[in-house]
Amino acid sequence: MGQEILPPSGGDDDNIQPVDLKAALEQRYLAYALSTIMHRALPDVRDGLKPVHRRIVYAMNEMGLRPTSAFRKCAKIVGEVMGNYHPHGDQSIYDALARLAQDFSQRYTLVNGQGNFGNIDGDSPAAMRYTESKMTAVSELLLEGIDQDAVDFRDTYDESNSEPVVLPGAFPNLLANGSSGIAVGMATSIPSHNAHELCDAALHLIKHPDATVEKLVEFIPGPDFPTGGIIIDSRDSIIESYRTGRGGFRVRAKWQIEDLGRGGYQIVITEIPFQVQKSRLIEKIAELLIARKLPLLEDIRDESAEDIRVVLVPKSRSVDPTILMESMFKLTELESRFPLNMNVLSMGRIPRVMALNEVLKEWLDHRREVLQRRSRFRLAAIEKRLEILGGLLIAYLNIDEVIRIIREEDEPKPVMMARWDLTDNQVEAILNMRLRALRKLEEFEIRKEFDELTKEKGEIEALLASDDKQWQTVAWEIGEVKKKFAKATEVGRRRTQFADAPEADEEAIQQAMIEKEPITVVISEKGWIRALKGHIADTATLTFKEGDGLKVAFPAQTTDKILIVTTGGKAFTLGGDKLPGGRGHGEPLRIMVDMDNDQAVLTAFVHDPARKQLIVSTAGNGFVVAEAELVANTRKGKQIMNVALPEETQLLVSVSGDHVAVVGENRKLLVFPLAQVPEMSRGKGVRLQRYKDGGISDVRCFAISDGLVWEDSAGRTFTKNKDELAEWLGDRASAGRTVPKGFPRSGKFAG
Repeated sequence: MGQEILPPSGGDDDNIQPVDLKAALEQRYLAYALSTIMHRALPDVRDGLKPVHRRIVYAMNEMGLRPTSAFRKCAKIVGEVMGNYHPHGDQSIYDALARLAQDFSQRYTLVNGQGNFGNIDGDSPAAMRYTESKMTAVSELLLEGIDQDAVDFRDTYDESNSEPVVLPGAFPNLLANGSSGIAVGMATSIPSHNAHELCDAALHLIKHPDATVEKLVEFIPGPDFPTGGIIIDSRDSIIESYRTGRGGFRVRAKWQIEDLGRGGYQIVITEIPFQVQKSRLIEKIAELLIARKLPLLEDIRDESAEDIRVVLVPKSRSVDPTILMESMFKLTELESRFPLNMNVLSMGRIPRVMALNEVLKEWLDHRREVLQRRSRFRLAAIEKRLEILGGLLIAYLNIDEVIRIIREEDEPKPVMMARWDLTDNQVEAILNMRLRALRKLEEFEIRKEFDELTKEKGEIEALLASDDKQWQTVAWEIGEVKKKFAKATEVGRRRTQFADAPEADEEAIQQAMIEKEPITVVISEKGWIRALKGHIADTATLTFKEGDGLKVAFPAQTTDKILIVTTGGKAFTLGGDKLPGGRGHGEPLRIMVDMDNDQAVLTAFVHDPARKQLIVSTAGNGFVVAEAELVANTRKGKQIMNVALPEETQLLVSVSGDHVAVVGENRKLLVFPLAQVPEMSRGKGVRLQRYKDGGISDVRCFAISDGLVWEDSAGRTFTKNKDELAEWLGDRASAGRTVPKGFPRSGKFAG
C-alpha cells in the first residue's frame, strides 16, 4: 500500500473556496475563445488586419521606416513590436512580418523586405538578424491620418504607451490582400482581389448604396491571387459565394504547349494555384509517376528561375495534351480549391460572415468616419491658429507698447490681457516669440495667412455639414488610390484569369489515369475474384479453394470496366485496375460490393457501352437493356431486373441480329422477332415463352438470314436456315414446339 498523500497545511485553510468545475471551465474557456477571436485570428473589416499585423505596421511607422527611408534590421522591428505592443513570441511576430513582405503570399505587400524572405517552394525566411525591411506605399495609405485623430487609441498591454484600435485604412486591404485564420469555433478564409476593381466597385456603391452583389461582380469578377492561375468556376457560383460570404474558388495552374518540331511537344506550367508549394507539388507528381498513376506522362522537370517554369514531357507525341492535363488536375494540386468564408470583425467587435457588398459598405463607412474625424481635428487646429494670429496682429499694431510692458512690468501677462482683451493663448504666443521673429510680424503676412485659414475653415465646416460633400471627398480619395494601383501599372495588373474547364471525355480522363496492362479476370463459383497479369488462354491450370471451381474467366485490360451481374438481377461495376492481384485465390466479391448473401454471380464481362444485353429470369421473362444502363458508380450496385425468390435472373446474352430463339426445360423451341422484346433500363420484363411447368433453359439472339446455329456435346455444329425454322417461328410468349433432331440433350445451344 502506498502512503496517502495530503495537501500541505498552510495553517490558513479558511481561504480555500470550492468552485464548480463545470462553471470554472466554461468561464475560462469562454474568455480564451473571445480573446482568440478578437485579438488573434479574425481580421477587422475596416483595415483588413489582425492585431499582430496592425502592431507591426504601426511600430514601423513610429520608427520612421517610410518607403523613402533606409531599411532597418527585422530583429530591431520585432523587438520594438514585442516590447511595446505585442507581448508574444518573437518568432510568431517575425513570421507575420515576413509574410507581409512575400509577394507570393500578399497580393499587395505591406512590408518592403531586403534579404531572404522565403520562396514559393516553401523555404523559410532567413533569421531576423539577417533581413531588413521598411514600409511600402500600401502601409503608408493604411496609416494615412493616424496622427490627425483619425482613429481611437487604447492603452498597450503595460499601459506605458498607446496603440490604434484600427488603422485609418485608405486602402481596401481586407479584400485586396485577403486573410485566413482559425479561431475557436470559427474560422476565416478570404482570397485576395484586385485593388483597381475594388475601387471601381466602391465608387459604384457610393453612387448606388443599394447595389446588389450581382452588380458588384460586374466590377469584381472574382479573386486575383498573387501567384496568378485560372479560376474555372461559373459566374453563378461566384455570385452565390459573394452573396452568402461562404463558398470557394477552383483555381488551376496556367499551362501552354511548346512545340518541339516533328510533331513533338511538351507542356510548360507558368503559374500554379495560390498557397501550393512548388517543390511539394513536383514531389507529389514524381511519386505518382513512380506509382504508374500517370501513364500519359513520361517525365517532369523544374526549370524555374525567378519565374515558374515546370516542364511536363508526355509519353508520346500522340498523347492528347488536354486529356493529360485533365488527369493531372484530378490527381494533383495543379488544381486546388480556395475556400471563401468572409468571417470578419464587423465594427471591430462582432464576428460575423458578411457578403461582398456589406464588407465594402463597412469600409466606406469607416473611410467617411476617418474623413470626419480628420476634418474636425484640422478645424480645431485652424481655430487655435486663427486665435493666435489675431493676437499677433494686435501685437504688431502695438509693438512699441508691447515691448514697453514686457520691459517694465513684473507680470506683463495680465497687463496685456487687460489692455487689449487678449486670451491666455494669445499672450503666451506673443511672450514666447523670439526677437528675430519680430521682422516676420508684418501685417500683410498675418492677414494673408488669416484669410487663407478662414477660407479653409469655411470649406471644412461646409464639408462636415453635407453628406454629399463627404461622399464626394471619400470618392476622390478612392479615385487617387485607384490611379496608384491601376491595372495599367505592373503592381495593379490582374494576375488571375477566368476560363471554363474544357469539355473533356470523362471516360478518356479516367483511362488516362490508369496504366494499360493486359489481365485475365477470374471469378470462382463461390464468388472469389482475382486478376492475373497477362492474357491466359488455358484456364485449366487455375487453382481454387477446396469445394470451389471456375465460374467465369475472360481477358481484359486494367483500363476496362468489369460488369458483374448477380442472380438477384443486380449489376455491379469494378475497375480493372482495382481488382485484387493473381496471388492466392483473390478476394471475396462481397468485400468489394454490397452483394446479398442469397445471391450468386450470374456472369461477368468487359463493359462495352455500344452493346446491348438480353436479360432473362428463370420464369422466362426478359427484356433488352443497354450496357451503359448496367454501369453502377457505387458499391451498392444497380437493380436491373426485378425478381423475387424463388425466381432468379438466369441468363444474360448479347443482343445481335433480328431474332430470338428460346428453349425451355420442357425441350420446346420458339423463334420470334427481336423487335417483340422491349428495351428497358429496369423492370420485370415480358414473357418470352409460355410453360405449363418448369422454366427457361437457354436463349440465343441471331440473324435469321444466317440461320440458327448450335453445337452438340461432341462439338459438331448444326445450322437451321429460315425455311427449316418455319415450324418453330411464332410470336413471343407462345409455347413453341419440340426441339429439332440433333439438338443437345443439355437443352443449351452450346452443347
